[in-house]
Amino acid sequence: MATNINDTLTAQLAQGENENENKFLSFCLMDEEYGVEIFKVREIIGVIDITPLPQTPEYVKGVINLRGKIIPVIELRLKFGMETVAYTKETCVIVVEVCEQGNDEHFQIGVIVDTVPEVLDIAKSQIEPAPKFGCSMNTEYILGIGKVRFGDTEKVVILLEIDKVVTQTDLSVISNMTAHQGPSDNHPIQAEDNVAA
Repeated sequence: MATNINDTLTAQLAQGENENENKFLSFCLMDEEYGVEIFKVREIIGVIDITPLPQTPEYVKGVINLRGKIIPVIELRLKFGMETVAYTKETCVIVVEVCEQGNDEHFQIGVIVDTVPEVLDIAKSQIEPAPKFGCSMNTEYILGIGKVRFGDTEKVVILLEIDKVVTQTDLSVISNMTAHQGPSDNHPIQAEDNVAA
């Protein structure tokens, strides 16, 4: 799954940000489908060993070593107040680049999601403003509500503002903890047989 999506992602990113303005990477949490602007996405991988960090919020799962680069990882289910579930072969880590407000410093962070189905093309005319009520998550996270038509059916995709999902508090906590992270006796979190196909 991750390999096929990564091939599509690589092709899309090669086109540049302007050409990708209306493209979103979709992912699922429980029965809901979400989307994030594709130019924010750097890579999609299966769940690999995660080294926990002490004294961090529950949704901060720890850090991964991705080809020598240490990347913090959060679980979006927990971040959004959902019940966590065991990781499977469909579980993915989306590596995104976020910008710290107030300066131009960028960070890469991994977000754990249930599945990553596809890349969607959603024009601005297909996006409605975020609802002011009736949504289980903080509406500040929501870029808008995308309407995608497949034949005679239309589905709704919640489009996220990933820079706001990963808050400044998150960045500060993660930055401080990873800066002091060294050899640890913490046991890595593992996913059983979860190798991206």
